[in-house]
Amino acid sequence: MNLGFIGTGKIASSVIAGICTSKINFKKIIISPRNKIIAKNLKQKFKKVIIARENQQIVDKCDWVFLSVTPTIGNRIIKDLKFRSTQTIISFISTITLSQLKKMIKVRAKIVRAIPLPPISLKKGPVPICPPNLKVKKFFNQLGTTVEIKNEKSSINFWSTSGMMAPFYELLRVMTDWLVKRGVKRDNAQKYITSLFLALSEDAVVNSKKDLKFLVKESQTPQGLNEQGVRELTKASFYKSLEKTLNSIHKRLNK
Repeated sequence: MNLGFIGTGKIASSVIAGICTSKINFKKIIISPRNKIIAKNLKQKFKKVIIARENQQIVDKCDWVFLSVTPTIGNRIIKDLKFRSTQTIISFISTITLSQLKKMIKVRAKIVRAIPLPPISLKKGPVPICPPNLKVKKFFNQLGTTVEIKNEKSSINFWSTSGMMAPFYELLRVMTDWLVKRGVKRDNAQKYITSLFLALSEDAVVNSKKDLKFLVKESQTPQGLNEQGVRELTKASFYKSLEKTLNSIHKRLNK
């Protein structure tokens, strides 16, 4: 089958990289020319990638169409595209709901919302999808771990937490800069911090069936450094601010 991507930003390019290095069976990936630099790099890197002249060409030639544009652009362009009822349409757009997509697309195609994140290029990480779809589930299971969500309202909770990706990287950056200011070479500082959080994340995954309070407790010793870290960040309302930000993102998605 042919796969088409409308939008060639970071998420789309990450998904395409994951697909092209996976065992997924496909003929071609046809992408939009909007981001010329990313589109050109993908075409040079993967021989099955083709750059379309326009978005309608992608819709005309593809069995599955991935919508990976901003909500503003999506609201502007989707309604003018002519889809087929036999197509599967997968939307990565955060604030356009299934009912809104159905009105824009007009035909009774299979429509699924998905939340891939950049690590999908490494075939790692969760991919929530809504509504459940067996073929889409099998597809994303080859690129990560598919999480099926029946209720779209519930899926908004996952969209909200996906907004913590950049804050996580900012946390790594701040800690790296802190080490650099104290004389550590940037390469060593960044290598240490990224490796540390990779190891912590892998440990959390291994223990994911336990309440995460267990890991919080187990990583502290009385009057130790980690106990001080949690205590002072809690006192500074760091975690309350995190929850407040999640609530704010969730409210935005519910509009």
